Amino acid sequence: MPCTVPGAGPVRTEAHMAAWTWRFEKADGTEVQPAVQPEEWTTQGDAESWVGEHWKALLEGGADQVRLYEDATEIYGPMSLRSAEEA
Repeated sequence: MPCTVPGAGPVRTEAHMAAWTWRFEKADGTEVQPAVQPEEWTTQGDAESWVGEHWKALLEGGADQVRLYEDATEIYGPMSLRSAEEA
């Protein structure tokens, strides 16, 4: 919750926790619903670990690639869920 200090602008008293999320897509970039229900993570590492554990089910469920977001900012992607031999 912002507060004010005389002579200064707003000061944040609570740390903002980033929300890390995945977008699931077909190869053409069309968004699809994932086969495994995702969550929101507070760290990039947790989000990446989750997709590393579930990539096969996501691929079998119709997602070909993913994009990673921190809040509304795309961090990277598209990242294929297929192996190099399949791509």
